[in-house]
Amino acid sequence: MRQRPGTGALGRAVLALGIGAVSGLVAAGVGVPLPWMLGPMLGVAVAALLRAPIHPPVPLRPVVIPAIGVMLGSSFTPEVMGMIPRWSASVALLAPFLVAAGAVSWLIYRRIGGYDPVTAYFAAMPGGLNDMLVMGAEAGGDERRIALAHGLRIFCVIVVIVLFYGLVLGVSSRGQAGAWVALDALALRDWAILTGCAVLGVPLGTWARLPAAQVFGPMVLSAAAHLAGIVTVAPPTLLILVAQLVIGTIVGCRFLGAAWGEVGRDMMLGVASSLAMLAVTVVFAVIVAAVTGVPMVLAMIAFAPGGLAEMTLLSLAMGQDVAYVSVIHMMRLFVVIGTAGYVFRMIRR
Repeated sequence: MRQRPGTGALGRAVLALGIGAVSGLVAAGVGVPLPWMLGPMLGVAVAALLRAPIHPPVPLRPVVIPAIGVMLGSSFTPEVMGMIPRWSASVALLAPFLVAAGAVSWLIYRRIGGYDPVTAYFAAMPGGLNDMLVMGAEAGGDERRIALAHGLRIFCVIVVIVLFYGLVLGVSSRGQAGAWVALDALALRDWAILTGCAVLGVPLGTWARLPAAQVFGPMVLSAAAHLAGIVTVAPPTLLILVAQLVIGTIVGCRFLGAAWGEVGRDMMLGVASSLAMLAVTVVFAVIVAAVTGVPMVLAMIAFAPGGLAEMTLLSLAMGQDVAYVSVIHMMRLFVVIGTAGYVFRMIRR
């Protein structure tokens, strides 16, 4: 039985954040790449599987996600905007990538896992978790399996990408993109402008029907403010670390209620699907690098089918081109969300 939110839920959320914070400290101490996201994610996931009395700090997500959008918008400079036409070939390769990644994932869920067609389709589409869950439920799919599939996809992609960058390429998240921005580096006017971008950007993104409106609305306003020179400083680095902690904790909490004995097979299918999509990502990253000249390591993180907020935050922490990554992921969500329902109806007919 689902417990009603209240004081108990608040205490469990605080406990989850506490586990995440300790896990982040441990991860940072042992040199794990991107410690303040990967550490909380792994630590909280283990706690969830061990049935610890934790609860996802979901009320903080609407706070940190717009902050991430503002932070990402600060990466858009006139120099970056002048490079966007050069990314048209990368955007053109998105459609075949999504078809290939979705197809291999669907084959795993449908042919190997034996999922019903609706659940297999919406579990396989590399879109947003919430969007695919809502659309899949409306079409008659299994909500738990769809949610678990997308939670595992985000989890596995982040883990693999972080470990690949850190252990194989030697790219450390200790060198955040840019210098450390202290809290007092922002004048009162800067705080007011950036806060306004975060607060007003969400309804703007919702009104404009942007995918992941809580990210892209604030990002658009922040980008406009930085491009116009109204503000020239990025949000404080401490906020970035807090955002990593919160997001890592929430992703780890997605394993709440998942018992190995009950959903072990579904979890293995999710891991297999995620690894298969990552294999497709590597192939397309090589193609993108050959066609466009974009470094393969950048193309890989841009095409990796993880969560938009998580992957853009990851690119920032890894010192990659945030504007390129966010634009490609934005287009991925546009394509998947805009076509998933239509394609499904065509297949069903």
